[in-house]
Amino acid sequence: MTTFDKREKSYEAKFAHDQENDFKIHARRNKLLGLWAAEQLGLDGDEAEAYAKQVITADFDKPGDEDVFEKVWEDFQTGKVEVSAHRLRNRMDELLEEARRQVTSE
Repeated sequence: MTTFDKREKSYEAKFAHDQENDFKIHARRNKLLGLWAAEQLGLDGDEAEAYAKQVITADFDKPGDEDVFEKVWEDFQTGKVEVSAHRLRNRMDELLEEARRQVTSE
């Protein structure tokens, strides 16, 4: 195996590792967001966990974070939770950083 081949394998492995970490971080963020949103909606216990799972699966609807935002935003509108869209997006960003810290410390 040439040096070029070794380098290529190394880059491929790093890319795969980075993709896996990114998936874990976003899934963790979505769970944290779901639990936070559940609290805002007055849910607790098993209902909160079930809601968090719904938020996690909402991320598979479309690429990016917009599907997660739309899911929580619509639920807040239905549940009459008074949180601005700006505040919700900021909370998503805050929880992404928290999720990144959690995943990288594992």
